[in-house]
Parts: sequence; structure tokens; C-alpha cells
Amino acid sequence: MPPEPFFSGPGIDRADLVRTQPERLAKLVAAASSLQLVWADGLPAIGGDGQLQWQAVTRPDIFLGISDGIAFFSELAQPHANPRAAFDTMGLLTADDGPLFASALSLASWHARHRFCSNCGAETGIAKGGWSRECPFCSAQHFPRVDPVVIMLAEHDGRLLLGRQPQYPQGRYSALAGFVEPGESIEAAVARELHEEAGIAVADVRYVASQPWPFPSSLMIGAHARALGDELTVDTTELDDARWFTRDEVAAALSGKEDAAFLPPPRFAIARTLLEHWLDERGTCP
Repeated sequence: MPPEPFFSGPGIDRADLVRTQPERLAKLVAAASSLQLVWADGLPAIGGDGQLQWQAVTRPDIFLGISDGIAFFSELAQPHANPRAAFDTMGLLTADDGPLFASALSLASWHARHRFCSNCGAETGIAKGGWSRECPFCSAQHFPRVDPVVIMLAEHDGRLLLGRQPQYPQGRYSALAGFVEPGESIEAAVARELHEEAGIAVADVRYVASQPWPFPSSLMIGAHARALGDELTVDTTELDDARWFTRDEVAAALSGKEDAAFLPPPRFAIARTLLEHWLDERGTCP
């Protein structure tokens, strides 16, 4: 089985059928055991124990699902203008609550950006437990979308290509990534992005794992590719730098050694999962 990055996994039973049953949904809203997600500063609130915070149901705009007979809801909160502000507290969030955090934040962001019908321009209303919006004038139905993004490791003679973007913390290097374009396959997107950003050609592209990324709503598609050469031509409009790292350098970085060659991605990023998986395949994961 592929590795399971942070935010991945089922989380709770999404109970899709319940979304289409207003009477059943109303009973769940009224149930004393039902819970509503707490929001703080435009983000799902994380407690000191690393778990999401819950309260009694008052604004059940979004039906998140059911677990152990308990229904979970969220209000239609206005998401933080810069969701990456969550990065400071993401290190506290437990992996079990990651999928719920991702669902709630992605849905809130989608509703905030899709209040009006793209077909006729009229204001739309929430439908199907918050998983759809419907237009009262032209009857168009609108559903949340995710943007596919490839994120990949390129390998050459036992070394990995990693790059750093301008907004990264000092010393951080990570996997290269980019959006899949219309009419493009995952494999073609991996090859194009690596050529555009680092000037290398690749072959043998293979899928590794995927991750929902709620900033605001992407599906990160993790891949590995074999580089046909190691000479780099870095696109400095996209990256500050890109370079090759040995297996020992990657292992030292993931181990948190002070003299490591680079600062690795945070634990909740799929890039971290890809690095760990690469070392684990070779029996050198710290």
C-alpha cells in the first residue's frame, strides 16, 4: 500500500446519502449528541491536546459526517485571508483529525468564493448539507472542486532534486510541484514541471501517494521520476534555488541534525512523506 500523508484517510463516515435526506439531517441537527466545529481566527480551532475543538450545534451549515453514532457539523465560517497562517499551529494537530480539518477548511473556502451562480450570476444557496450550492433562478447546481497538483521527486544516481521557493523559511528545501493543466496527464505534468523549473528531462514517472491540501483546495499527487541528467537550469521566477541531495543528506535532514544540509518540509506536507518513503524503500529511513 502507498504511504498515507497527513490530511489523508477517511477521517469519519461522510454519510453522503444523509446529505440528500433533509428529514434525517434535521434529526441529526436536533440530536443532543451532535457536535459543531469551533472556529478561531478563520481556522478550525486546535486545542492544546492537538485535537479539533467542538461545541453544541447552533449553526449546522455543513454536515461533516458521522462517527460512533455522533453527527459532526460546521458553521459556514469566513476563512482566514491567508490560510497558511495555520502552519504555525498545524504541527499540533493530531493525524486522526487531519481529514476533518481539511474538509472543513476546504468547504468554507469554496463557499466563500462561490456565492454567486457561474451560469446566471444570481446569489446561490447552500444545499445538500453544505456540499453543494443551488441557484434559485436557473436551477444550476454547483459542487466543490479540487485542483490537481503534481508534486515530485526526481532522482539521478541516488540523489534527489529539491528546490526552495522564496516564501520558505531559511534553509528549507522541498519537492518541486505545479498544477496539472487542462488536457494533460499526471505523467506529462510531472515531466513538464521538472523541465520548466529545473531544466531536466525525466522518464519512468510513477505514482507514490496523494494528499488533500486545504490551502485552499488542492489534491497533491505525489510522484517519483528518473532524471536523464543532472545539469540544472533553474527558473528563478519560480524558485530561489534547486540542487541535488544525497541519501545521507536527506536522512540527516529528516533526523533533525543541526548540521544537516537543509531544513526538510514540515510533517504535514506530502513532500515530507515522499522523502520518508524514498528513504524507507532503500532501508535508510531514520
